[in-house]
Amino acid sequence: MCAALSFYSATGASQSLELQADVLVLGGGLSGTWAAITAARAGARVILADKGWCGTSGVTATAGPGHWWVPPEERRAAIDKRLASAQGLADPHWMARILDCTWRTLPTLAGYYEFPRNEQSVPQYRGLRGPEYMRGMRRLAEDSGVRILDQSPAMELLRNADGRLAGARGWQRQARRDWQVRAPAVVVATGGCGFLSRLLGSQTNTGDGHLMAVEAGAELSGMEFSSYYCIAPLDSTMTRSMVYTFGSYFDDVGRRLEIVPGPNFTNALARALLQGPVYCRLERVPEALRAHLPYVQPNLLLPFARRGIDPYRDKFPVTLHAEGTIRGVGGLRVVDANCQTGVPGLFAAGDAASRELVTGAISGGGAVNAAWALSSGQWAGQGAARYARGISSARNRGLLLGLGGIGMPRQQGERTPDTRSLVRRIQEEMHPYDKNLFRTASQLTRSLTVLENVWDHLRHAPQGHGGDPLRVRETAALAALARWCYGAAQERRETRGLHQRTDAPTQRAEFDLYLRSGGLDRPWVRRDGLPAIAWPGFENRSHHA
Repeated sequence: MCAALSFYSATGASQSLELQADVLVLGGGLSGTWAAITAARAGARVILADKGWCGTSGVTATAGPGHWWVPPEERRAAIDKRLASAQGLADPHWMARILDCTWRTLPTLAGYYEFPRNEQSVPQYRGLRGPEYMRGMRRLAEDSGVRILDQSPAMELLRNADGRLAGARGWQRQARRDWQVRAPAVVVATGGCGFLSRLLGSQTNTGDGHLMAVEAGAELSGMEFSSYYCIAPLDSTMTRSMVYTFGSYFDDVGRRLEIVPGPNFTNALARALLQGPVYCRLERVPEALRAHLPYVQPNLLLPFARRGIDPYRDKFPVTLHAEGTIRGVGGLRVVDANCQTGVPGLFAAGDAASRELVTGAISGGGAVNAAWALSSGQWAGQGAARYARGISSARNRGLLLGLGGIGMPRQQGERTPDTRSLVRRIQEEMHPYDKNLFRTASQLTRSLTVLENVWDHLRHAPQGHGGDPLRVRETAALAALARWCYGAAQERRETRGLHQRTDAPTQRAEFDLYLRSGGLDRPWVRRDGLPAIAWPGFENRSHHA
């Protein structure tokens, strides 16, 4: 969808910030900062626009992220283990790439992050403290010459008169002005989407980058693998799940429930929650881990301290928060080793990109996802810098046309849709366990009907500039992403990895393939086979990006 109409400020202000760069990075989380730093080191002029404040926004800044950190001599075994559980969709060569990239480059943060040392004074790289990690990444980006635009959400991608990608346009919340960056290469690192489920750190992750990229012509992959849920104390956003493997679980009359660590943990907890309240007690957390937790996950115990709860002795109610594509799998499809999408000059990194190549049909959890964010960010930054060098500056001049459609404030006027009620309708389809976690064809059809109605409402609603323009655009992104998730889930008529169909409970060989998605007013899903790949020890099968 393309529009050559002018962009109106949410405030009606005529001022705007206009800049030029070689590479524009959208998103200031883990993958976005790595992309910006790498592009700058390659000699590119780089601007990074973050929806929040780079260094604090995004899920990494609130976590204790691990990394898939494996010595060279142990990588074959680590890859074989992941392949055995990836259910046919992962690529061992991409796994080897992220292991190598993580091993080589994570230690280069020394000086910006103080890595802990063991008793032999050897630096430890597996687990990092998210707040310090992202603080260091911001400092490194600034020292590398990256210009950072904080509180500056992107609203749409731009093209020039030749049809080439030419940058992006957005809104600066605090300065209350529009911004526009003219750049031949753009990296989308806007994160995954949990549909505003109160997942810690995910409030800025509403699928905006996915929507902008699809409007520019990119496609998605793996959107059916979008039903990841994470345990948290009831009425809390603290979704740090590791310690819950040591929990004991009870119903509301104190009977112990058979909810045990392992691949069926989430399903068992969800089924119990559908029957009534569930309580947890972390009585089996080892003493050594209890002592270490304040250093690894410093915010984990805060909700308990505020409520006067000792989680190791007291029972407390728990819930599950939807993580969608954040610790799910699906996202923008990358088509080459530089994480370029199908749109020349448009790259994707981190949770905004599909992680099927390194996780298959299962979640990358924290460690693999963190290694993917670090690695894909660097590959996208390198690729974007290289692409920008090949574009003549003369080609990036002249009139720029906005690619944004639904939700863009392009008309004078004050009326906007009731975004609060529309978001609630989207969440009512995407959050419940019996709709998203335990899927059936009939329920998917009902949910898609609701979501299509939301999309139609947005498509026909007035698009003025009254109030906050971002709210309408975010709502459109949420609706689009929900339709792509459930459209792919409807097409994959089997159970595989995160995608579970209770009406098709087995894995089927005919679905040993990828599902590509796209489309705006008319979403589509396409089956894509797996070209041959050789990995000694495993049968040759099909695979590609």
